[in-house]
Amino acid sequence: QVQLVESGGGLVQTGGSLRLSCAASGGAFRTRAMGWFRQAPGNKREFVATITWNGGTAYYADFVQGRFTISKDNAKNTGYLQMNSLKPEDTAVYYCTTSTDASTDPQDNTNWGQGTQVTVSS
Repeated sequence: QVQLVESGGGLVQTGGSLRLSCAASGGAFRTRAMGWFRQAPGNKREFVATITWNGGTAYYADFVQGRFTISKDNAKNTGYLQMNSLKPEDTAVYYCTTSTDASTDPQDNTNWGQGTQVTVSS
């Protein structure tokens, strides 16, 4: 069983940047795809980005529009989400997960972390 701990969230102004980290332990993080999802108050959890187990292919939600970059460092058992040009609508709790095949469906993702809060002020 993989345990995931997110960090790097915080308060940032519109247009700012944050780098989220996802530290993994206790399981086969290196052989699983990694994903990021987010959930704002009153909203359903939604897909943000996912990357294959070896970091070779990444997929993004349409709203990302080239602003975010997902990456995975298997040597460090850590994944990242670099977020640039942040907007107030990006405000949410961000979660990292793992999946077998870089699924964008929350139901196919497991090993959810506790989340990290991202707040973008206008």
